[in-house]
Amino acid sequence: MLLALDIGNSEITIGLWNGNEWTHHWRIPSMTDQPELFYGIKINDYFLEQLIPVDAVKKIVISSVVPDLTEKIQNVIRALFNPEPILLGPQVYQYLPIEILNPYEIGSDLVANAIAAFVKYKQTCIVIDFGTALTFLTISKEGKILGVSIAPGLKTAIKALSQNTAKLFEVPLTMPTSSLGKNTVTAIQSGILLGYEGLVKNIVEKIRKELNEDCLVIATGGLSSIITPLQGFFDVIENKHTLDGLRFIAEYN
Repeated sequence: MLLALDIGNSEITIGLWNGNEWTHHWRIPSMTDQPELFYGIKINDYFLEQLIPVDAVKKIVISSVVPDLTEKIQNVIRALFNPEPILLGPQVYQYLPIEILNPYEIGSDLVANAIAAFVKYKQTCIVIDFGTALTFLTISKEGKILGVSIAPGLKTAIKALSQNTAKLFEVPLTMPTSSLGKNTVTAIQSGILLGYEGLVKNIVEKIRKELNEDCLVIATGGLSSIITPLQGFFDVIENKHTLDGLRFIAEYN
């Protein structure tokens, strides 16, 4: 079995691959102030609850965009499992069949998204990842990362409003029935969710126009299904797209 961990700013996504499918999928909040023991107990409990022996894991790959958690999680994984984990970074990129833009600057999660799109689709793709940040990664059919656009994620945008305004507060991520907000909750939902619908469509349109190519649009991330009017706009919605990228990277290494 292969264990993949995607350490993001909001949560750690963990997947267990049995050779044919992702049999198990877990999420842990990313909290840099928690000790290694907290994460060790969480991961160990997942395996105990599912009656999965830890020695069934033969390969481990980690992506992290949170430096304060990287070493903690590496230490936890080394304590629980036998294989030395593969930490995604520039030293690993050289073995991948894609051309990576700014390897010492680009987020490892973006590289995972790029390799998954290249291996699975073999055509020019835009991967939109709805996470703490909203990222648009474009990779050519030849495997070259052409560029990235980054905006605040949905929850980040709503949190920024609540933290920087006296009378606004965080609201549920629910699509409003009208663009005309009738109260504070629906007003924020209208501005953020309907606004981001336009943001996504506009950036994709500009990328396609600049490339003069009808790129495949892939949505991933935990919030990829929140803006329901976009579901028909996306060609693919795949919440495990980043994990698939980590799986392919482990195979190349």
